[in-house]
Amino acid sequence: MAPPEVWDTDMLMGKTGPAQGKGGAEAATKDRTLWGIPGYLTAEEAETFEKFKAEIEKRGEEFRDTIYSFTEEEGECWALCRWLRARKFVYEDVIKMIEEATVCRADAKKDGFYPDPSGALGCDMALYFAQFPQLYSGVAKNGAPLFISKPGVLNTDAVECITTLDGILKLHWYIMIHDFGDRLRAQKKLKDDFKSFECVCVLDLAKLSTSQLSSRTLSIIKEQSAIDSLCFPETMSKMVIVNAPMFFSATWGIIKGWLDPRTANKVSVLSSRTSWEKKLKELVDVDQLPSDYGGTGPNTIETLDASSPGDMKRLKTEVLYLRGSGSVKADIADGESVEIAVWTRSNAGATFSVTDQNKVKPDWVSGVVVKHVGNPDTSEKPTETKLTKERIRGPAKLKIKADSLGGRFTSYNFLVSLSIY
Repeated sequence: MAPPEVWDTDMLMGKTGPAQGKGGAEAATKDRTLWGIPGYLTAEEAETFEKFKAEIEKRGEEFRDTIYSFTEEEGECWALCRWLRARKFVYEDVIKMIEEATVCRADAKKDGFYPDPSGALGCDMALYFAQFPQLYSGVAKNGAPLFISKPGVLNTDAVECITTLDGILKLHWYIMIHDFGDRLRAQKKLKDDFKSFECVCVLDLAKLSTSQLSSRTLSIIKEQSAIDSLCFPETMSKMVIVNAPMFFSATWGIIKGWLDPRTANKVSVLSSRTSWEKKLKELVDVDQLPSDYGGTGPNTIETLDASSPGDMKRLKTEVLYLRGSGSVKADIADGESVEIAVWTRSNAGATFSVTDQNKVKPDWVSGVVVKHVGNPDTSEKPTETKLTKERIRGPAKLKIKADSLGGRFTSYNFLVSLSIY
């Protein structure tokens, strides 16, 4: 590891060092993206930096670890300025924020920020991301990892069949500390000029409707955002919101007025593909941009499939909303095989069978009862039942049929998962 960078007051203000001759604090008044960045501080901001630095030396390990959440490889001046920017260099507010963040992350830290994410989540990550696609894919021109999230296709019913909000938040801690952190450190080793530990985010709102913005959906987004804003401040370089529906674009005009100009200027809301492709190509080289977003890189579905465990090729999932009976159909090609599992919180349960759509081949599975034993409350982990004792080999045209064991006046949710190899 390279020796730590130590910036004195003159370097922080751009009088000497890497930012010398670039205009210092005056340049930051013209380009707000430079505000609070080492080399562009005012004398007062540099003084606050030094006071903050001295306070860190007085505090214990927990306080320091909170600041260096991405380890000290981030660099002293860059990490400290990130926290200072988050509270506009108001010293007392910065200290209070770090104390609150230390408390917020304490339980997660005790468990090492969940190095086994599937264990913390209660299901494989591939199954979760099939319901709420989120992924890192390539890097932006400034070296920042490119993160893509698709809340427009978030299936909350499916998510509640497989995990809990607690599990989702544990996964988020893993992603931020281990996954995102590893990517940032790797980029710093690759690029000498990669200093700001940030990401470029694409928020894809395709298929988003007002009915999807339920309290359950918003609670997932709200809790994750709360962790990020408190414990990982100033880690967004740019956000491009694409495929924004008309109702969101109108709402954004109001929300933008509530934000400080610097934060608002980081966000672009674009509805037309022509507009957002152009913007993304300004930020990301085409070979790093997924093909489904206008680049030549792997498309997001391929990237998510590649993260599937073991030799699994792809994953097919579908929620059955049972009030009586229902079924899922799937074609398994020659040379492929499949394992089938069902997840639920239903105490009433249902009987499942796996048959040949053409009624030629004998039934593979019959009479398997899938039922949740325990509290159906969403704070408790759901139940997984494997329908197949061994893989079903293709070619096969499958029909997974379910008959509810509950009353006809209540709908019960079951997530059918087909792991295809």
